[in-house]
Amino acid sequence: MWPISQSTRLKLVERMTKNLVTPSIWSRKYGLLSQEEAEEDAKRIETAAFATANQHFTQEPDGDGSSAVQLYAKESSRLMIDVIKRGPVAKADAELGILAKIKECDGTTFDISGDPRKVIDGDEAEKLLKLLTEPGRRYTKICFSNTSFGREAALIAQPILSSMKDHLIEVDLSDIVAGRPEEEALEVMEMFSSALEGSKLRSLNLSYNALGEKGIRAFGALLKSQHNLEELYLINDGISEEAAMAVHELLPSTEKLKFLHFHNNMTGDEGAIAIAKIASKSPLLEDFRCSSTRVESEGGIALSTALGSCTHLKKLDLRDNMFGVDAGLALSKVLSEFSNLSEIYLSYLNLEDEGSIAIWNALKESAPSLEVLDMAGNEITARAAPVIASLIASKQFLTKLNLAENELKDEGAVLIAKALEEGHGQLCEVDMNTNMIRRAGARCLALAVVSKPSLKLLNINGNYISDEGIDEVKDTFKNCLTVLGPLDENDPDGEDYDEEEEEQDGDIEHDLESRLKGLEIKHED
Repeated sequence: MWPISQSTRLKLVERMTKNLVTPSIWSRKYGLLSQEEAEEDAKRIETAAFATANQHFTQEPDGDGSSAVQLYAKESSRLMIDVIKRGPVAKADAELGILAKIKECDGTTFDISGDPRKVIDGDEAEKLLKLLTEPGRRYTKICFSNTSFGREAALIAQPILSSMKDHLIEVDLSDIVAGRPEEEALEVMEMFSSALEGSKLRSLNLSYNALGEKGIRAFGALLKSQHNLEELYLINDGISEEAAMAVHELLPSTEKLKFLHFHNNMTGDEGAIAIAKIASKSPLLEDFRCSSTRVESEGGIALSTALGSCTHLKKLDLRDNMFGVDAGLALSKVLSEFSNLSEIYLSYLNLEDEGSIAIWNALKESAPSLEVLDMAGNEITARAAPVIASLIASKQFLTKLNLAENELKDEGAVLIAKALEEGHGQLCEVDMNTNMIRRAGARCLALAVVSKPSLKLLNINGNYISDEGIDEVKDTFKNCLTVLGPLDENDPDGEDYDEEEEEQDGDIEHDLESRLKGLEIKHED
């Protein structure tokens, strides 16, 4: 059902145009649009609605497209109502609206990424980009994000970009072809690529363009000419394994690369292997993001191994993949190289206890200034709790701890609470939601963090805390209730409730405390 045909799109534009010029109770209140203005608004509405629906469809590629069609119709209706209520716009006002999109123009930065997304034609592009042609201007950074260029608009932009490319060091071309037919979108990309070929960029952002392999190759001339890139962003670009291979093939050098982001793509294992080859040749890499990319064990192992060459890593984000235990073990073997690591995001990787414990043991011997530890949704049980507690106690610079959606239960919660008791003055957020925690664990966590001077959130929702336990937690935070997250999704009975095995809350806590007496958790300065 998706994408819909071009004839269907044109019929919708015709129907909306007719509605916008037909007298009604709304037009008597807000004014009636001219035929010319109605046609322009109808085209803009349809293009924006198609872009929204198409982005929805790319994120749910296994669907039949029916939800995208429904969203397309809903967005078209919503945007048309906005135009009706806005009423007719004088030409001068319209031009001011175009120019208002210029967010920043300080002599070095030119930014037209303002909301809402603007679909521009040649005339509008000429008005928007006029400042770039003024004598004496020497822009080094441009941002065209959130502005959809058609063929005519790209023809205006192409010579302007070509004339200034020797000065440019940062270029943001994210989301520049939204709603355009594939043929036109690829042509626009090739125009921008040709115009900027030979520039010496430090930062290039091509995100949100649904590139795929065709799009990557449309930007081929630009990519092949870049020898000094320090930042490359390819987020939500439909980067398949073939597209990832094309990126590896086209980039001539990544020796200076510090930021590399591939979030929300369809990369898979083969694509991850291609990305791993890029990472292995990026010794200065500081910020690597390959999250939500459908990478499984083989690709996870390849990525983990390649990152061993990136000894300058400060931020690592591999969330929402299907790594499994083996990839976790591979990652643990290289973590000792990351002495500068401050943020690590490893949520929803199916690491289980074995993979998680290996990673924690490795982190304890490295990353002395770790600030963010995010390992939600990894099927971690209370068996692994002593290791994570020991790691937490040793990381006194932690600002955010996310262990949500695991199975740590009261035993794990109490151990973690004990680890957080001393120090951790910079702690801002602790997320232990959905961990089968009951009254005893909740009380210990609350008492451990309530006095932290920087605390902004304790989230223990979605657990098995009794009504009495919730009252105790709220009483603990009575002087700072805004710091305590919602508690409306707790199930006091608990899905795994067993009357024969369940003890009273007081007995549970006493048992946990007795186990803790023999456990030493070392707090390091």
